[in-house]
Amino acid sequence: MKKVIPDKIHIIGSVGSGKTTLARVLSNSYNIPYYELDNVVWERHKSGDIRRTDEERDNYLEEIISSDVWIIEGAHNHKWVEKSFQNADLIIFLDTPYPKRMVRIIKRFILQKMGLEKSNYNPTIKIFGKMFQWNSAFEKKSKPKILKMLNENKSNSIILKDNMKIGKYFK
Repeated sequence: MKKVIPDKIHIIGSVGSGKTTLARVLSNSYNIPYYELDNVVWERHKSGDIRRTDEERDNYLEEIISSDVWIIEGAHNHKWVEKSFQNADLIIFLDTPYPKRMVRIIKRFILQKMGLEKSNYNPTIKIFGKMFQWNSAFEKKSKPKILKMLNENKSNSIILKDNMKIGKYFK
């Protein structure tokens, strides 16, 4: 049986898993604001990004999770993000296959360099390389921790191998 969309959703997954795409789809379909954790960490400026202090970052996240409805997405699973997991009505883990994420990272970089896809950052070769590092580290370090956390909280979490399969869960 399909469920009504929850008010507070946390989407987690690696680089290229489809988090932002899923957050946008759910946000547009159900009129729920979505927030990227990268934008909680970084204050975006045309001249370059400025990292928020830990206090500013934590206050901004607190402001988001204090609201009645939200979708938060990001690869972060650090201590400072725990409150969003604890306050989420649903945690969606996008466990997209590793090779698919690799292809998406390459495709995204090409589209961003061609100006066909918007990004919150300057898509440099350095960042491109880091995305592969982050993807690998996520697979080896973060994924086991996330699976353990979700196993402890099965009632409010789902694991998807494909972000487009979300439709089968909601009306």
